[in-house]
Amino acid sequence: MISTQNLVSLLLETRQRTEVLCKPLEIEDYVVQPIIDVSPPKWHLGHTTWFFEEFILTRHKPNYKLFHEDFAFVFNSYYETLGKRVIRSDRGNLSRPGVTKVYDYRHYVTNELKEFLTDGIPEDLEEVLLIGIHHEKQHQELLMTDIKYILGNNPLLPKYNDTFLEHAQKSESADWISMEEGIYEIGHVGSDFCYDNELGRHKVYLPDYKICTKEVTNAEYVEFIEEGGYQDFNHWHADGWEWVKLEQITQPMYWHKIDGEWHHYTLQGLQKLDPNAPVCHVSYYEAFAYAQWKGYRLPTEFEWEAAQAQFPWGQRWEWTESAYVPYPGYTKAPGAIGEYNGKFMVNQKVLRGSSVVSPPKHIRPTYRNFFQPNLRWQYTGIRLAK
Repeated sequence: MISTQNLVSLLLETRQRTEVLCKPLEIEDYVVQPIIDVSPPKWHLGHTTWFFEEFILTRHKPNYKLFHEDFAFVFNSYYETLGKRVIRSDRGNLSRPGVTKVYDYRHYVTNELKEFLTDGIPEDLEEVLLIGIHHEKQHQELLMTDIKYILGNNPLLPKYNDTFLEHAQKSESADWISMEEGIYEIGHVGSDFCYDNELGRHKVYLPDYKICTKEVTNAEYVEFIEEGGYQDFNHWHADGWEWVKLEQITQPMYWHKIDGEWHHYTLQGLQKLDPNAPVCHVSYYEAFAYAQWKGYRLPTEFEWEAAQAQFPWGQRWEWTESAYVPYPGYTKAPGAIGEYNGKFMVNQKVLRGSSVVSPPKHIRPTYRNFFQPNLRWQYTGIRLAK
């Protein structure tokens, strides 16, 4: 059991970091929603606050007074159990409440939480509070990817700041790790925090396989483009090929060819493509097609987890060949908390690892990220297997 002091420190550290991430923004940046998948930064600030208000304060703090009676309607995301809400595509229409009011809301709820936790916390609430903290950490990553999409679709391609680096400078050569046929244990073990979709530790049989030590680079992906990868249906799933044609996809998100040279938008603005950086912002469809073109494949999430201690990871979320499905024995928690993971276990692919915008004290080898196969505004990349 984590001590109350450590729990409060983790809470306050997390709450503060979200606001720090927003400091480089102009006030107008807080409200923009270019596509349905991207939420305005102001909404992230409010939603992560509403989570604590709804699941901790209103239910457990005696005489708690809501900051504003309409905020549950404004900042609920997808919790059907908790009633009506602003539909996702309308979040960018929320010119009110204003940014200042949302920050007031954040500070009000944080102070109420501090007061509530002063004398300790019942053991049965510790798990909910930890979920709230890690829920906000998840939104810190979404906040950064949403900010990048907002700025990266601004015609001026403005910088977020001058310091954020989207990849570490590494020059190691690619190699193959050989994994022997056998029975491997998969899933979270121990008392540290994890999400319920990581539970149900179980054994899986894996045949012999090899997995690459290095993520696919920009230079390698350019070869795929220049050799007609986006024009040859043979590399693609039928759904992926329809997506390429319908959306007229010819390159990863944020790539621009200027005067014959590849550039890409980064949080430091438009830059020439670094050939040695791991490719980023590709969909599962593109990851699969690239692997087919190379004569390899994507690893399953079990192959990734079994081998992960033997290769570096963390610059990009890595698409796997695994569908997002429950582990053996998985059951949804009752009530709204049960909507957190289980309801999304359909039509999605698992990603493993983490990315350069993943928050501290949040990632572990058993973490199961998941998205629909066409999405690519996250920091998604490719690791090959054979």
